[in-house]
Amino acid sequence: MKPILSQQDLLNSTSFCVIVPTYNNHKTLQKVLDSVLNFTSNVIIINDGSTDSTPDILKSYSQLTQIHHPINLGKGRALRNGFRKALEMKFEYAITIDSDGQHFASDIPGFIEEIQNEPNSLLIGSRNMTQENVPKKSSFGNKFSNFWFKFETGIKLDDTQSGFRLYPLNLIPQQFYTNKFEFEIEVIVRSAWKGIVVKNIPIQVLYDPAERVSHFRPFQDFTRISILNTVLVTNALLYIKPRDFLRRAKKKGFKKFFLEDILESKDSNFKKSAAIALGVFIGISPFWGFQTILLFTFAALFKLNKVIAYLSSNVSFPPFIPFVIYGSLKMGSYFVSTDTPLILDSSVTLDDIQKNATQYIVGSLILASVSALFFGLLSYILLTAFTKKHSEKSL
Repeated sequence: MKPILSQQDLLNSTSFCVIVPTYNNHKTLQKVLDSVLNFTSNVIIINDGSTDSTPDILKSYSQLTQIHHPINLGKGRALRNGFRKALEMKFEYAITIDSDGQHFASDIPGFIEEIQNEPNSLLIGSRNMTQENVPKKSSFGNKFSNFWFKFETGIKLDDTQSGFRLYPLNLIPQQFYTNKFEFEIEVIVRSAWKGIVVKNIPIQVLYDPAERVSHFRPFQDFTRISILNTVLVTNALLYIKPRDFLRRAKKKGFKKFFLEDILESKDSNFKKSAAIALGVFIGISPFWGFQTILLFTFAALFKLNKVIAYLSSNVSFPPFIPFVIYGSLKMGSYFVSTDTPLILDSSVTLDDIQKNATQYIVGSLILASVSALFFGLLSYILLTAFTKKHSEKSL
Protein backbone atom coordinates (compact mmCIF):
# COMPACT_ATOMS: atom_id res chain seq x y z
CA MET A 1 0.00 0.00 0.00
CA LYS A 2 1.41 3.36 -1.08
CA PRO A 3 1.90 5.93 1.70
CA ILE A 4 -0.42 8.93 1.56
CA LEU A 5 1.66 12.01 0.81
CA SER A 6 0.85 15.52 1.94
CA GLN A 7 0.16 18.10 -0.76
CA GLN A 8 3.64 19.61 -0.44
CA ASP A 9 5.34 16.20 -0.45
CA LEU A 10 3.38 15.32 -3.58
CA LEU A 11 4.53 18.52 -5.29
CA ASN A 12 8.14 17.96 -4.21
CA SER A 13 8.15 14.36 -5.41
CA THR A 14 7.04 15.26 -8.95
CA SER A 15 9.46 16.56 -11.56
CA PHE A 16 7.52 19.51 -12.91
CA CYS A 17 7.83 23.20 -13.65
CA VAL A 18 5.34 25.95 -14.37
CA ILE A 19 5.67 27.85 -17.65
CA VAL A 20 4.21 31.36 -17.74
CA PRO A 21 4.07 32.98 -21.20
CA THR A 22 3.29 36.69 -20.97
CA TYR A 23 2.71 39.59 -23.33
CA ASN A 24 1.61 43.00 -22.04
CA ASN A 25 -0.18 41.67 -18.96
CA HIS A 26 1.42 44.05 -16.46
CA LYS A 27 -1.82 44.42 -14.48
CA THR A 28 -2.00 40.74 -13.51
CA LEU A 29 1.51 39.31 -14.02
CA GLN A 30 2.83 39.93 -10.51
CA LYS A 31 -0.28 38.45 -8.88
CA VAL A 32 -0.02 35.33 -11.09
CA LEU A 33 3.68 34.80 -10.35
CA ASP A 34 3.26 35.28 -6.58
CA SER A 35 0.40 32.79 -6.52
CA VAL A 36 2.42 30.19 -8.47
CA LEU A 37 5.38 30.62 -6.09
CA ASN A 38 3.15 29.42 -3.25
CA PHE A 39 3.39 25.97 -4.81
CA THR A 40 6.73 25.77 -6.60
CA SER A 41 9.84 27.80 -7.34
CA ASN A 42 10.40 25.90 -10.60
CA VAL A 43 9.02 28.65 -12.83
CA ILE A 44 9.97 29.54 -16.40
CA ILE A 45 8.73 32.94 -17.61
CA ILE A 46 8.68 33.81 -21.31
CA ASN A 47 8.36 37.53 -21.92
CA ASP A 48 7.12 37.54 -25.50
CA GLY A 49 8.27 41.00 -26.53
CA SER A 50 6.15 42.99 -24.04
CA THR A 51 6.11 46.75 -24.56
CA ASP A 52 4.55 47.67 -21.21
CA SER A 53 6.13 47.54 -17.73
CA THR A 54 6.58 43.74 -17.83
CA PRO A 55 10.43 43.88 -18.03
CA ASP A 56 10.50 46.08 -14.90
CA ILE A 57 8.17 43.71 -13.03
CA LEU A 58 10.33 40.71 -13.94
CA LYS A 59 13.42 42.36 -12.42
CA SER A 60 11.92 41.50 -9.06
CA TYR A 61 11.91 37.81 -9.99
CA SER A 62 15.55 37.37 -10.99
CA GLN A 63 15.68 34.06 -9.10
CA LEU A 64 13.31 32.56 -11.68
CA THR A 65 14.27 31.31 -15.15
CA GLN A 66 13.41 33.96 -17.71
CA ILE A 67 13.37 34.02 -21.50
CA HIS A 68 12.98 37.39 -23.24
CA HIS A 69 11.90 37.70 -26.87
CA PRO A 70 13.01 41.03 -28.37
CA ILE A 71 9.76 41.17 -30.37
CA ASN A 72 6.37 39.50 -30.04
CA LEU A 73 6.58 36.06 -31.67
CA GLY A 74 3.25 34.61 -30.56
CA LYS A 75 2.02 32.40 -27.75
CA GLY A 76 2.91 29.22 -29.61
CA ARG A 77 6.53 30.24 -30.04
CA ALA A 78 6.69 31.29 -26.38
CA LEU A 79 5.40 27.89 -25.26
CA ARG A 80 7.73 26.04 -27.62
CA ASN A 81 10.74 27.87 -26.21
CA GLY A 82 9.45 27.23 -22.71
CA PHE A 83 9.17 23.49 -23.42
CA ARG A 84 12.68 23.45 -24.85
CA LYS A 85 14.08 25.14 -21.74
CA ALA A 86 12.15 22.80 -19.43
CA LEU A 87 13.60 19.77 -21.23
CA GLU A 88 17.10 21.24 -20.89
CA MET A 89 16.45 21.54 -17.16
CA LYS A 90 15.39 17.85 -17.06
CA PHE A 91 11.78 18.39 -15.99
CA GLU A 92 9.35 15.56 -16.74
CA TYR A 93 6.17 17.65 -16.80
CA ALA A 94 5.34 21.28 -17.53
CA ILE A 95 2.23 23.09 -16.35
CA THR A 96 1.33 26.12 -18.44
CA ILE A 97 -0.69 28.95 -16.92
CA ASP A 98 -1.82 32.17 -18.57
CA SER A 99 -0.65 35.48 -17.13
CA ASP A 100 -3.96 37.31 -17.62
CA GLY A 101 -5.26 36.32 -14.19
CA GLN A 102 -8.06 34.03 -15.32
CA HIS A 103 -6.48 30.91 -13.75
CA PHE A 104 -6.01 30.02 -10.10
CA ALA A 105 -2.59 28.65 -9.12
CA SER A 106 -4.39 26.78 -6.31
CA ASP A 107 -5.44 24.29 -9.01
CA ILE A 108 -1.80 23.23 -9.58
CA PRO A 109 -1.94 20.45 -6.93
CA GLY A 110 -4.99 19.07 -8.74
CA PHE A 111 -2.92 18.57 -11.91
CA ILE A 112 -0.12 16.88 -9.94
CA GLU A 113 -2.55 14.61 -8.08
CA GLU A 114 -4.25 13.58 -11.33
CA ILE A 115 -0.95 12.78 -13.03
CA GLN A 116 -0.18 10.31 -10.25
CA ASN A 117 -3.35 8.43 -11.18
CA GLU A 118 -2.61 8.43 -14.90
CA PRO A 119 1.09 9.17 -15.58
CA ASN A 120 2.21 10.55 -18.93
CA SER A 121 -1.20 11.95 -19.84
CA LEU A 122 -1.82 15.45 -21.17
CA LEU A 123 -4.24 17.30 -18.89
CA ILE A 124 -6.32 20.31 -19.93
CA GLY A 125 -8.11 22.42 -17.34
CA SER A 126 -11.84 22.47 -18.04
CA ARG A 127 -13.47 25.84 -17.36
CA ASN A 128 -17.11 26.56 -16.60
CA MET A 129 -17.93 28.48 -19.77
CA THR A 130 -21.50 29.25 -18.63
CA GLN A 131 -20.54 31.47 -15.71
CA GLU A 132 -20.84 35.25 -15.58
CA ASN A 133 -18.49 37.47 -17.62
CA VAL A 134 -17.35 34.67 -19.97
CA PRO A 135 -17.00 36.38 -23.38
CA LYS A 136 -19.37 34.98 -26.02
CA LYS A 137 -16.54 34.67 -28.52
CA SER A 138 -14.62 32.49 -26.04
CA SER A 139 -17.62 30.21 -25.53
CA PHE A 140 -18.24 29.89 -29.27
CA GLY A 141 -14.56 29.37 -30.03
CA ASN A 142 -14.35 26.61 -27.46
CA LYS A 143 -17.36 24.75 -28.88
CA PHE A 144 -15.92 25.13 -32.38
CA SER A 145 -12.55 23.77 -31.24
CA ASN A 146 -14.12 20.88 -29.29
CA PHE A 147 -16.06 19.75 -32.37
CA TRP A 148 -13.01 19.62 -34.63
CA PHE A 149 -10.82 18.02 -31.97
CA LYS A 150 -13.32 15.16 -31.66
CA PHE A 151 -13.54 14.84 -35.44
CA GLU A 152 -9.74 14.72 -35.76
CA THR A 153 -9.01 12.41 -32.82
CA GLY A 154 -12.25 10.70 -31.79
CA ILE A 155 -11.81 12.10 -28.24
CA LYS A 156 -14.63 14.11 -26.66
CA LEU A 157 -13.50 16.99 -24.43
CA ASP A 158 -15.44 19.79 -22.76
CA ASP A 159 -12.62 22.33 -23.10
CA THR A 160 -9.84 22.27 -25.68
CA GLN A 161 -8.84 25.95 -25.52
CA SER A 162 -7.90 26.40 -21.89
CA GLY A 163 -4.28 27.50 -21.49
CA PHE A 164 -4.01 25.89 -18.03
CA ARG A 165 -2.50 22.50 -18.92
CA LEU A 166 -0.03 19.82 -17.92
CA TYR A 167 2.22 18.41 -20.64
CA PRO A 168 4.34 15.22 -20.49
CA LEU A 169 7.44 16.86 -21.94
CA ASN A 170 9.25 13.73 -23.13
CA LEU A 171 6.24 12.36 -25.01
CA ILE A 172 4.67 15.27 -26.88
CA PRO A 173 5.95 15.95 -30.43
CA GLN A 174 9.28 17.78 -30.55
CA GLN A 175 8.72 19.52 -33.90
CA PHE A 176 5.81 21.91 -34.46
CA TYR A 177 4.60 24.08 -37.33
CA THR A 178 2.57 26.87 -35.69
CA ASN A 179 3.59 29.86 -33.58
CA LYS A 180 0.42 31.70 -32.54
CA PHE A 181 -2.73 30.73 -30.62
CA GLU A 182 -3.36 27.80 -32.96
CA PHE A 183 -0.32 26.03 -31.48
CA GLU A 184 -2.42 24.92 -28.50
CA ILE A 185 -4.68 23.04 -30.91
CA GLU A 186 -1.82 21.52 -32.89
CA VAL A 187 -0.06 20.17 -29.81
CA ILE A 188 -3.08 18.37 -28.33
CA VAL A 189 -4.22 16.88 -31.66
CA ARG A 190 -0.79 15.60 -32.59
CA SER A 191 -0.22 14.32 -29.04
CA ALA A 192 -3.48 12.37 -29.25
CA TRP A 193 -2.36 10.94 -32.60
CA LYS A 194 0.79 9.69 -30.85
CA GLY A 195 -1.37 7.74 -28.41
CA ILE A 196 -0.98 10.12 -25.45
CA VAL A 197 -4.05 10.22 -23.21
CA VAL A 198 -5.61 13.71 -23.49
CA LYS A 199 -8.24 14.51 -20.87
CA ASN A 200 -9.91 17.34 -18.97
CA ILE A 201 -9.78 18.06 -15.25
CA PRO A 202 -12.00 20.71 -13.63
CA ILE A 203 -10.45 24.08 -12.78
CA GLN A 204 -11.65 27.45 -11.51
CA VAL A 205 -11.68 30.45 -13.81
CA LEU A 206 -12.05 34.20 -13.36
CA TYR A 207 -12.96 36.63 -16.13
CA ASP A 208 -12.40 40.12 -14.75
CA PRO A 209 -13.17 42.70 -17.46
CA ALA A 210 -11.31 45.37 -15.49
CA GLU A 211 -7.97 43.53 -15.46
CA ARG A 212 -8.02 40.84 -18.15
CA VAL A 213 -6.36 41.71 -21.46
CA SER A 214 -6.89 39.34 -24.38
CA HIS A 215 -4.54 39.44 -27.36
CA PHE A 216 -6.69 37.11 -29.46
CA ARG A 217 -7.44 38.78 -32.80
CA PRO A 218 -10.74 37.32 -34.03
CA PHE A 219 -10.16 37.56 -37.79
CA GLN A 220 -6.44 36.78 -38.09
CA ASP A 221 -6.28 34.11 -35.39
CA PHE A 222 -9.58 32.45 -36.31
CA THR A 223 -8.35 32.26 -39.92
CA ARG A 224 -5.12 30.60 -38.76
CA ILE A 225 -7.07 28.14 -36.63
CA SER A 226 -9.39 27.31 -39.55
CA ILE A 227 -6.43 26.67 -41.86
CA LEU A 228 -4.79 24.46 -39.24
CA ASN A 229 -8.00 22.46 -38.74
CA THR A 230 -8.29 21.98 -42.50
CA VAL A 231 -4.78 20.50 -42.57
CA LEU A 232 -5.41 18.35 -39.49
CA VAL A 233 -8.73 17.02 -40.80
CA THR A 234 -7.17 16.12 -44.14
CA ASN A 235 -4.29 14.35 -42.41
CA ALA A 236 -6.70 12.55 -40.08
CA LEU A 237 -8.85 11.28 -42.93
CA LEU A 238 -6.09 10.32 -45.34
CA TYR A 239 -3.55 8.90 -42.90
CA ILE A 240 -4.34 8.81 -39.16
CA LYS A 241 -7.74 7.05 -39.24
CA PRO A 242 -6.68 4.39 -41.79
CA ARG A 243 -3.43 3.90 -39.81
CA ASP A 244 -5.28 3.47 -36.51
CA PHE A 245 -7.73 1.09 -38.15
CA LEU A 246 -4.93 -1.14 -39.42
CA ARG A 247 -3.13 -0.98 -36.06
CA ARG A 248 -6.25 -2.07 -34.16
CA ALA A 249 -6.91 -4.87 -36.60
CA LYS A 250 -3.30 -6.09 -36.49
CA LYS A 251 -3.10 -5.89 -32.71
CA LYS A 252 -6.31 -7.83 -32.14
CA GLY A 253 -5.87 -10.17 -35.10
CA PHE A 254 -7.83 -9.59 -38.30
CA LYS A 255 -10.26 -12.47 -37.76
CA LYS A 256 -11.08 -11.47 -34.18
CA PHE A 257 -11.22 -7.80 -35.18
CA PHE A 258 -13.65 -8.59 -38.00
CA LEU A 259 -15.92 -10.66 -35.76
CA GLU A 260 -15.91 -8.41 -32.70
CA ASP A 261 -15.58 -4.92 -34.13
CA ILE A 262 -17.63 -5.36 -37.28
CA LEU A 263 -20.05 -8.28 -37.22
CA GLU A 264 -20.75 -8.10 -33.51
CA SER A 265 -20.41 -4.35 -32.98
CA LYS A 266 -23.23 -2.59 -31.13
CA ASP A 267 -24.61 -1.10 -34.33
CA SER A 268 -27.90 -2.47 -35.63
CA ASN A 269 -27.88 -4.58 -38.80
CA PHE A 270 -29.53 -1.68 -40.61
CA LYS A 271 -26.72 0.73 -39.64
CA LYS A 272 -24.08 -1.82 -40.62
CA SER A 273 -25.77 -2.28 -43.98
CA ALA A 274 -26.03 1.49 -44.40
CA ALA A 275 -22.28 1.78 -43.73
CA ILE A 276 -21.60 -0.84 -46.41
CA ALA A 277 -23.89 0.98 -48.84
CA LEU A 278 -22.13 4.28 -48.11
CA GLY A 279 -18.71 2.70 -48.66
CA VAL A 280 -19.73 1.15 -51.96
CA PHE A 281 -21.32 4.39 -53.17
CA ILE A 282 -18.27 6.50 -52.34
CA GLY A 283 -15.90 3.87 -53.73
CA ILE A 284 -17.58 3.84 -57.14
CA SER A 285 -18.52 7.52 -57.34
CA PRO A 286 -16.38 9.83 -59.50
CA PHE A 287 -14.95 11.88 -56.60
CA TRP A 288 -11.37 10.71 -57.14
CA GLY A 289 -8.96 12.27 -54.66
CA PHE A 290 -11.75 13.16 -52.22
CA GLN A 291 -13.28 9.75 -51.61
CA THR A 292 -11.66 9.12 -48.21
CA ILE A 293 -12.53 12.61 -46.95
CA LEU A 294 -16.14 12.26 -48.11
CA LEU A 295 -16.39 8.76 -46.68
CA PHE A 296 -15.36 9.69 -43.14
CA THR A 297 -17.31 12.96 -43.26
CA PHE A 298 -20.60 11.25 -44.16
CA ALA A 299 -19.91 8.32 -41.82
CA ALA A 300 -19.46 10.79 -38.97
CA LEU A 301 -22.47 12.85 -40.04
CA PHE A 302 -24.82 9.85 -40.14
CA LYS A 303 -23.08 8.10 -37.19
CA LEU A 304 -22.23 5.02 -39.23
CA ASN A 305 -19.47 2.47 -38.56
CA LYS A 306 -16.37 4.05 -40.13
CA VAL A 307 -14.48 0.75 -40.24
CA ILE A 308 -17.22 -1.00 -42.22
CA ALA A 309 -17.62 1.99 -44.53
CA TYR A 310 -13.87 2.20 -45.14
CA LEU A 311 -13.59 -1.51 -45.93
CA SER A 312 -16.56 -1.33 -48.30
CA SER A 313 -15.12 1.63 -50.15
CA ASN A 314 -12.29 -0.58 -51.37
CA VAL A 315 -14.42 -1.64 -54.32
CA SER A 316 -12.21 0.98 -56.00
CA PHE A 317 -9.03 -0.82 -54.95
CA PRO A 318 -6.51 -0.39 -57.84
CA PRO A 319 -7.02 -3.86 -59.44
CA PHE A 320 -10.77 -3.16 -59.62
CA ILE A 321 -10.53 0.37 -61.06
CA PRO A 322 -10.63 -0.70 -64.76
CA PHE A 323 -13.85 -2.64 -64.10
CA VAL A 324 -15.38 0.31 -62.22
CA ILE A 325 -14.52 2.70 -65.06
CA TYR A 326 -15.80 0.25 -67.69
CA GLY A 327 -19.05 -0.30 -65.80
CA SER A 328 -19.53 3.45 -65.33
CA LEU A 329 -18.99 4.19 -69.00
CA LYS A 330 -21.28 1.34 -70.04
CA MET A 331 -24.00 2.53 -67.66
CA GLY A 332 -23.59 6.12 -68.83
CA SER A 333 -23.95 5.11 -72.47
CA TYR A 334 -27.61 4.23 -71.81
CA PHE A 335 -28.40 7.71 -70.50
CA VAL A 336 -26.04 10.10 -72.29
CA SER A 337 -25.93 10.43 -76.05
CA THR A 338 -22.79 11.88 -77.64
CA ASP A 339 -21.76 12.85 -81.15
CA THR A 340 -18.81 10.47 -80.86
CA PRO A 341 -20.02 7.35 -79.05
CA LEU A 342 -17.32 5.63 -77.01
CA ILE A 343 -16.58 2.11 -78.16
CA LEU A 344 -15.76 0.07 -75.07
CA ASP A 345 -12.93 -2.21 -76.11
CA SER A 346 -9.19 -2.54 -75.50
CA SER A 347 -8.49 0.49 -77.68
CA VAL A 348 -10.05 2.91 -75.15
CA THR A 349 -7.61 5.58 -73.91
CA LEU A 350 -7.75 8.19 -71.14
CA ASP A 351 -8.19 10.83 -73.82
CA ASP A 352 -11.33 9.01 -75.01
CA ILE A 353 -12.68 8.97 -71.46
CA GLN A 354 -12.00 12.70 -71.03
CA LYS A 355 -13.96 13.45 -74.22
CA ASN A 356 -16.87 11.49 -72.75
CA ALA A 357 -16.57 12.81 -69.18
CA THR A 358 -20.33 13.45 -68.88
CA GLN A 359 -21.06 9.86 -69.86
CA TYR A 360 -18.59 8.61 -67.25
CA ILE A 361 -19.80 10.90 -64.42
CA VAL A 362 -23.50 10.16 -64.97
CA GLY A 363 -22.80 6.45 -65.39
CA SER A 364 -20.63 6.23 -62.27
CA LEU A 365 -23.23 7.99 -60.10
CA ILE A 366 -25.97 5.66 -61.34
CA LEU A 367 -23.74 2.59 -60.97
CA ALA A 368 -22.72 3.75 -57.49
CA SER A 369 -26.35 4.21 -56.43
CA VAL A 370 -27.52 0.87 -57.83
CA SER A 371 -24.51 -0.98 -56.37
CA ALA A 372 -24.96 0.69 -52.97
CA LEU A 373 -28.62 -0.36 -52.83
CA PHE A 374 -27.80 -3.91 -53.95
CA PHE A 375 -24.92 -4.50 -51.54
CA GLY A 376 -26.71 -2.68 -48.72
CA LEU A 377 -29.78 -4.92 -49.12
CA LEU A 378 -27.69 -8.07 -49.58
CA SER A 379 -25.59 -7.32 -46.49
CA TYR A 380 -28.72 -6.65 -44.44
CA ILE A 381 -30.16 -10.04 -45.39
CA LEU A 382 -26.87 -11.83 -44.64
CA LEU A 383 -26.30 -10.00 -41.36
CA THR A 384 -29.84 -10.75 -40.22
CA ALA A 385 -29.34 -14.43 -41.03
CA PHE A 386 -25.95 -14.44 -39.25
CA THR A 387 -27.41 -12.76 -36.17
CA LYS A 388 -30.32 -15.22 -36.05
CA LYS A 389 -28.01 -18.23 -36.41
CA HIS A 390 -25.62 -16.84 -33.77
CA SER A 391 -28.50 -16.28 -31.35
CA GLU A 392 -29.77 -19.83 -31.81
CA LYS A 393 -26.30 -21.24 -31.07
CA SER A 394 -26.00 -19.25 -27.87
CA LEU A 395 -29.33 -20.61 -26.52
